[in-house]
Amino acid sequence: MNENQEILDGQLDISSKRRRALLPVWIKIFTWIFMITALIIPIGVIFGLIGMPFNLGLYGLETMAPISLTGAIILALFALKGVVAYGLWTERKWAVNLAIVDGILGLVICTLMMVVMPFLLDKGGFRFSFRLELFALIPYVIKMFRVRPEWIQG
Repeated sequence: MNENQEILDGQLDISSKRRRALLPVWIKIFTWIFMITALIIPIGVIFGLIGMPFNLGLYGLETMAPISLTGAIILALFALKGVVAYGLWTERKWAVNLAIVDGILGLVICTLMMVVMPFLLDKGGFRFSFRLELFALIPYVIKMFRVRPEWIQG
């Protein structure tokens, strides 16, 4: 029986480390937040379709109209975050690569909203606003790059 068990263990690779164990607690918490947020997207679309305001905001983009260009961009970003969160939680091989894309996209949008948009939307003078999301996005992207080799291998 021991020989059969050893053969079975080798085939199933029971001793392998779970990919989810590569993620720190704060990323796991955000994973759940974004999975739940992604479930709310249809509610925002319905509110927009019936003409009711629905407050949306991410990375400095803000709107009360889900059925608008800004609303569509924000909803698409939340959908991307939901897909990434689901992929990370269910340990999909592609999830870490999509997480890197999501993080870099977030960094670009945050930077544009901080640096470029104050000059384009000059309503009453220059208004700089520092985006706190950067304090989570930068370590997130760094962590995803660091765990990528082991994640893909695992």
